[in-house]
Amino acid sequence: MRVTNFFSSNAGTLTLVTLLLLGSLQFIATDTAEDFEDGEVEDVQDETTGALSDNGEELVYESPKYDASKFHFVDHFDNLEESRKRWTKSQAKKDDTAEEIAKYDGKWEWEAPQRIVWKKDIGLVLKSKAKHAAIAAPLVKPFSFDGDKPLVVQYEVTLQDGQECGGSYIKLLSEGKYTKDLTKFNDKTPYTIMFGPDKCGNDHKMHFIFRHTNPINGSISEKHCNKPKSRLEEPFKDKLPHLYQLVVRPDNTFEIRLDHEIINQGSLLTEFNPPVNPPREIDDPEDIKPKDWDEREKIPDPTAQKPADWDDDAPPQIPDPTAVKPDGWLDDEPDMIPDPTAQKPEDWDTEIDGEWEAPLVDNPVCEKAVGCGSWKAPLVPNTEYKGKWRAPLIDNPNYQGKWAARKIPNPDYFEDKNPFKMTPISAIGIELWSMSSDILFDNLLLTDDIAAALNFAEQTFNLKRKYIDKESKTFWHRLMKRMNYKPGWWALYFLYLLIPASCYVFYLYRRAKEDTGDDAKKTDEVQPDTVDEDDDVKEELENDDADKEVDTPLSTTGASHRAKKSDLDINEDNDAEEDNEADDATEEVNTEETEETASISPKGARKRRVRKDQS
Repeated sequence: MRVTNFFSSNAGTLTLVTLLLLGSLQFIATDTAEDFEDGEVEDVQDETTGALSDNGEELVYESPKYDASKFHFVDHFDNLEESRKRWTKSQAKKDDTAEEIAKYDGKWEWEAPQRIVWKKDIGLVLKSKAKHAAIAAPLVKPFSFDGDKPLVVQYEVTLQDGQECGGSYIKLLSEGKYTKDLTKFNDKTPYTIMFGPDKCGNDHKMHFIFRHTNPINGSISEKHCNKPKSRLEEPFKDKLPHLYQLVVRPDNTFEIRLDHEIINQGSLLTEFNPPVNPPREIDDPEDIKPKDWDEREKIPDPTAQKPADWDDDAPPQIPDPTAVKPDGWLDDEPDMIPDPTAQKPEDWDTEIDGEWEAPLVDNPVCEKAVGCGSWKAPLVPNTEYKGKWRAPLIDNPNYQGKWAARKIPNPDYFEDKNPFKMTPISAIGIELWSMSSDILFDNLLLTDDIAAALNFAEQTFNLKRKYIDKESKTFWHRLMKRMNYKPGWWALYFLYLLIPASCYVFYLYRRAKEDTGDDAKKTDEVQPDTVDEDDDVKEELENDDADKEVDTPLSTTGASHRAKKSDLDINEDNDAEEDNEADDATEEVNTEETEETASISPKGARKRRVRKDQS
């Protein structure tokens, strides 16, 4: 009964506490497919099982099958022995860098992702951070830009710890003497194309840089692609694998795709800075602006004169001439006085510290006065103030326009109509410095066949994302994602929430228990059955009084009549006496019950004793 009262009286409060706890859980567990962009999968799948796609197809990873003749380079990193032989770690040092950090000592490992989809799917992982790291591998066959086929570069990157500052781009190293010994690969090694993501702070980039050779003097300059208009923030923080693809065609057009979506495209001739082709004319470096060249469009009117009543020195505000000092103003009393209670410190040295002066405090005399000290009228705007006088501006009659140096033919001008003809590529290198570790590279390829690259992605990246998207829809993975894969911390968080909630529920229970006890005491004072018995007592007393009134006025005739009783009357009297004896016995039993009840209800006991006496 008390438990029922507790829950009924505090249902609103308990509902509120429950909703708070459920709300916290819902914040963690509720997630949409769009929010679960990182789709991180913890489960380790074996080689034979996988999830089912929406059409019932089993998603099982196998190392991709491909025609090696269509690729200039391809590595899925699953064959550890073969892949390790292919790649060479740099032993070089960076120039113009402190000795302790100049060495390329970043650590590279072949391993599965931290949040494994399939344990057979291995990648090349940069394990260290805040270190220079470089690794390179030669192409199976050099890529030459002489043909009519496009250059296709494609690879996956998974920023397993996110990225704050650093890159995950690759370099296509130029063919030549500098790429014959890849142990010397460094930041100065010539490259033909640099491609891939980079970030530092809020600056998100998608690099596409190619090194162009001047056909006149042979000098090389870097051409940087303009920034894409698409937003690039998600790949740097969602910790998902992403596919980067660059296609450069012989017609000098290019496309950059992220997860198969075009994020930038254009022409090598127009979308790069500085442009491939220099301008036809340049400013003459010997042409200097004449000293008397007047570029002013407006000048002060030389005929204008300052008005005679113009006062440059007039202040913007003056004391109010109509103000009057208030009565009771104490001119001789300062606002602040030396503290009369202050005493010079015992360690005060006059020679070192100077003459001691008591600190100033508010003058108590001024607290009740209108004001103290020297009175000054308040300031008001000065009607005579006009500021500094300046002559109005007029058109400059000697204006000659904006000066510009004369143009001359650019001696370095050239027109390269086919910048696609770049330096041949003989190796692929990864040369990075990052503040984040565990950057995973996977499924890196270079080909001239777009279809072959897409087919490779279908067996690797597409399959992986299908699996992740499928798994990300489950409640458990949404929950783990919201917990950032640290359920222990969230368990402590829930315990922290339960402590005050439990204390409050316990307090409500104790309070409800006390209220129920008080109600029980009040109810015991007037029992429903006692009230009914009191009504019975009153009825019996009234009936007894009525019988007495009828028996009292009997006449003598009636008495003599009763004296002459028949045998039947005598028998009836005997029966009545037996009935009276039975009633007395019943009354004794009732009296005992009444005395027992008196311990609980004194009022009920008193009434029962009255009934016995009257009977």
